[in-house]
Amino acid sequence: MRRPNSPWRPSVPAKPKPSSAKQRLIVRNARIKDIAAIRTLVSKVYEASKMGTYSPAMLRGQINKFPEGQFVAEYQGVIVGYCATFLIDGQHALKPHTWREITGGGYASRHDPDGDYLYGMEVCVDPDYRGLRIGQRLYDERKKLARSWGAKGIVFGGRLPTLAKRLRRFGTAEDYLEEVKASRQRDPVLTFQMRNGFAVLGLLDDYLPEDKESLGHAVHLLWRNPNAPDEQEEKRAKTYGARLPDTVRVATVQYMQRRVGSFAEFLDLVRYFVDVTADYRADFVVFPELFSLQLLSMEDQELSPAESIEALTKYTEPLKEALRDMAVRYNTNIIGGSHPTRMPNGRVENICYICLRGGEVHEQPKIHPTPNEVYWWNIEGGHSLNAIDTDCGPIGVLICYDAEFPELGRHLVDQGANIIFVPFCTDERQSYLRVRYCGQARAVENQCYVVLSGNVGNLPNVHNMDIQYAQSCILTPCDFPFARDGIAADTTPNVETVAFADLRLEALRAARNSGTVQNLKDRRHDLYTTVWREK
Repeated sequence: MRRPNSPWRPSVPAKPKPSSAKQRLIVRNARIKDIAAIRTLVSKVYEASKMGTYSPAMLRGQINKFPEGQFVAEYQGVIVGYCATFLIDGQHALKPHTWREITGGGYASRHDPDGDYLYGMEVCVDPDYRGLRIGQRLYDERKKLARSWGAKGIVFGGRLPTLAKRLRRFGTAEDYLEEVKASRQRDPVLTFQMRNGFAVLGLLDDYLPEDKESLGHAVHLLWRNPNAPDEQEEKRAKTYGARLPDTVRVATVQYMQRRVGSFAEFLDLVRYFVDVTADYRADFVVFPELFSLQLLSMEDQELSPAESIEALTKYTEPLKEALRDMAVRYNTNIIGGSHPTRMPNGRVENICYICLRGGEVHEQPKIHPTPNEVYWWNIEGGHSLNAIDTDCGPIGVLICYDAEFPELGRHLVDQGANIIFVPFCTDERQSYLRVRYCGQARAVENQCYVVLSGNVGNLPNVHNMDIQYAQSCILTPCDFPFARDGIAADTTPNVETVAFADLRLEALRAARNSGTVQNLKDRRHDLYTTVWREK
């Protein structure tokens, strides 16, 4: 499929009321910061039908996977319309399917950068603003996108929101559809879509069972792009996906635990590795889990777990500020291992602070504390797992034990993550290998990169930090575009060092869509799904 030579952006329509500079309606690409407003909009639109709204993770997945295909309509600074779209091959789009199957459970995880059709998974408009023809504008932008990308057409399942009320009169959904097609019956949604040039392919049964108004049915609709290139032109111009950096350089620090005399000395050690990796122009540098427990070595006597947490808590804000300053000063993104943190509600969580070189700070709690963490530190599991948008594309963090749960890695990749960082802290080889083997499994099954960073050395007077075992590494999927054995780089065990690797995001896209095996594409969404309960 032909791709545009420059990033496509939606056009801006004229102001509906030129007399007022503030009354301005625009259609633009959706951004991560729009997620809360989009959720509110969708909830309002489907309030009567009780179909709910998208979770933040689903919207992150939609935006991260195909940012060019997600639009919002904004009127006087308020989001009043949303349109979600992704690319897919005709083999899947043109045959019968369900909404959950075709959209990957709402994450747009069936997005295929080499797909030849656009699939419309959502268009909704605030009912209070329907006089502004926002739906028409969103459909027009989707058609412009199809023309710009050289797609063969647009496919989607259209709702029949009046079917439940009218079924008794017409007998069957098929009969109702035929009456609308013949223009003997007007449907508020389907008639509009047919007027916009969409042809009816048939009826999709059990498309969205939650849609009681449509009795679960949808109309299979197709708009053909009159400007679609021929097959020969497609083959000459084929590319993959959105424009991200060709390579991302990552550095993993295998960090030596030893006694320090002050917080400043600890920061000097951290700064040394940030400085070294920045000299090698690393885009990311990752430190191990619980690396900040080194601060407890300053104490003259061994502290109880409760005393240790109190001692660490006073360093939380200074540590975050120091890592943020280093990220900006050294122009690198820092995955700050993890640091036990007492939350405002009194809970103790094991949190990774991700400090981006633009100055943003993100937090990722450990979801599954180990039995030892619960015993020694009274650590509780967090409740959120979000992909983080960076200048090198979306990433995710799984802290040590979390990497041993396949659902978590899949949840991050469904949100668009290409690289998963795994800070870990293990005491002996068996513990380490559990994390290592599971990290490799996450790389294979999600066709993503996984970066592990662990501690070495010891802290004799600190609970649960008496011995360490680590062999930090950078792991890849196992296929021809990647390193032999699925290992881009690794380290000598139990030696303080740094490993680097250049990771090609283009190779991930190629593997996901035309690799020897295509784990993400070949998932059976018609048989199984993972549901994440947002808190």
